[in-house]
Amino acid sequence: MLRSLGQRSVAGSDEDPRVAELRTAVSRLRRELAAHPAEFPDRGIAEDELACLAAMAITGSPEIPRLRRSLLLIAGAIGSVSALARGLSDVRTAVDLFGKPPHR
Repeated sequence: MLRSLGQRSVAGSDEDPRVAELRTAVSRLRRELAAHPAEFPDRGIAEDELACLAAMAITGSPEIPRLRRSLLLIAGAIGSVSALARGLSDVRTAVDLFGKPPHR
């Protein structure tokens, strides 16, 4: 996790620390999901959206609306699987580093 919400670079790198946090959280949740033994109807959706988030993190400049859309789809797909709640929360925290959604 980031030590602060400041936008400091990772030591020895010009990488945005928000992107590093996103990549770490997504990677962790993907591993947890892969290791989860139970099948559930929307597992494929969660896996696809996590792959999209991972790809955005690799590019280094994720699109905030797309981040939020993926997060909503992942939450809808695995939200009832309590064993994955912590990983999902970490991904949400990482997405929130890019800014809170506007109030409508």
